Amino acid sequence: MYYYLIVALQAYCIYHAYKNEKPYYWYFLIFFIPVFGSLLYIITQVYNQNDAEKLQNELTSIINPTKNIKDLEKKLEFSDTYANRIDLADAYVQNNDMHNAIINYKLTLKDTDQNPLYAKQRLVLCYFQLKDYVGVLEHAEAIKDKTEFKGSKQQFCYGLALKELGKLDEAEVELKQIDRPFSNYDERLELAKLYLESSRTSEAKTLLQDISEESHHMTKPNQRIYRATIVEVERLLKTL
Repeated sequence: MYYYLIVALQAYCIYHAYKNEKPYYWYFLIFFIPVFGSLLYIITQVYNQNDAEKLQNELTSIINPTKNIKDLEKKLEFSDTYANRIDLADAYVQNNDMHNAIINYKLTLKDTDQNPLYAKQRLVLCYFQLKDYVGVLEHAEAIKDKTEFKGSKQQFCYGLALKELGKLDEAEVELKQIDRPFSNYDERLELAKLYLESSRTSEAKTLLQDISEESHHMTKPNQRIYRATIVEVERLLKTL
C-alpha cells in the first residue's frame, strides 16, 4: 500500500507539473527522489489550505477510482443537480468508462437553464475515444462557432473525424487552424498525413520538416512527451 501511495503521489505531481508548465527540474526531483521530491513539490507548488480537500480527492481517484464513482453516485442520488451529474460524468471519463460518461453528459443537456458548452465539449472527446465519428460531428458542429472551439482539442477531434468519414476538404479546413509553430505537434502530424493521403507531398514535407526542426529546440520534458510523434515525423521524412 505504501508503494502504491508513493506512485500515486508521483503521478499526481508529474501531471500537475505538466498541466501547469512547471520548470523541467521538478520532473527530475519527483522522479528520482520520489518521497522528498513529491512532498517538496506539493508544499511549494500546489498546497494551500483551500487545496487540501481537492488534493485528497484527486489522490483518492488515482488510487481507487471506483470508490470515487460510487461516492459521486450516492451524492447524485441525494441531490440530482447539474454540477453533481457533471462531476459523475467527469469521473467516468477518468475511469475510461466513456459509455456511462456520455449518458450523464447527455442528461445534463436537458437542463436548459445551463450552458451546454462544457458537456458538448466533453461529448466530442468521449465519442472520439469510442471512434464514433458521427457522434463527434453531431456535437462538434453544435459548438464549432464558439470562441472556445478554435484551436482546441475538440477541433482536432472534429478534423480527424471528418477525415475518417472521407470529408477530406472539410477536415483540412479544421486541421489547418491548429497548425501553429512550436505547438500542437500531434495535430500537425495528422495534417501532414492528410496532405500525403491527398498526394500533396510537397506540403506534407514542408510541414514535417518544420516539426522536425522545432523538435531540436524542445525542452527535455517536451522531448519525452512528444517522442513518439517526433519518431513518426522522422520516419515519414525518410520516405519522401
